[in-house]
Amino acid sequence: MRAVGVIGAGQIGSAIAKILAESGRWVVYASRRKIYKVEGLRDLGVHLTADNREVAEKSNIIVLAVKPYKVIEVLEEISDLTDGKIIISVAAAVPIRRIKAVCPRAKVIRAMPNIALLVKASFTAYSKDKDVTPEEEALVLEIFKELGYAHEIDEELMDAVTALSGSGPAYIATLIEAMAYAGLKVGLPRDFSYLSSAYTVYGTAKLYIESGKHPSEIKEMVLTPAGTTIEGIFYLEESGIRTAVMKAVEAATRRAKEIAKALNDK
Repeated sequence: MRAVGVIGAGQIGSAIAKILAESGRWVVYASRRKIYKVEGLRDLGVHLTADNREVAEKSNIIVLAVKPYKVIEVLEEISDLTDGKIIISVAAAVPIRRIKAVCPRAKVIRAMPNIALLVKASFTAYSKDKDVTPEEEALVLEIFKELGYAHEIDEELMDAVTALSGSGPAYIATLIEAMAYAGLKVGLPRDFSYLSSAYTVYGTAKLYIESGKHPSEIKEMVLTPAGTTIEGIFYLEESGIRTAVMKAVEAATRRAKEIAKALNDK
């Protein structure tokens, strides 16, 4: 059975370890300094340790899930154990070239999942270095598909991906909260308002993905002349909701580039 090691079993790393262990298709190793915080992973069969080198040594695929500023330090610690192995980095801002500079004989995949991987519904964008073979990419995709949906993208667009889909759950959570507040304002019970708002977002996204309809088509399916929906849409458009979302993603992209520049110009 193939072995995957997760270095940095924090929120994202421990979720990846949990999902892969539950699948029963991988032997999973995971490291973290404060192991007591993820002791529950042992019950799933995850081999826990505080030793990053042990994880790297025993794994064919190494998932690097540490904070961006710790990536190079960790890579230097395990570099002699990475020859011919696949490194999947889910750290923002650290480009493939920097990882390859420390581990030149590793095969590197840079990925940006989002927090929805906790429920196996992540959108994971990824880029690969030229040394990754089609067979190795297929193997990595098996992992990504356990987390949700994966799509390859040019690495130069990764900062924009970080701002859109990486940060996206926060935008959608804000929308759900706003819709729930609106429900409270018009008299709906609190629990019902939150649940109906969340399911409306979920159902609309599912309809878009499965039907192939453009969002504008879905919107037109609900609109009727002089009806309730067009009245609500009028106020949304008047508030500049589209511009607000575009500005938010643009600002987040700009910040992602600033963080990457500060981190990689050292």
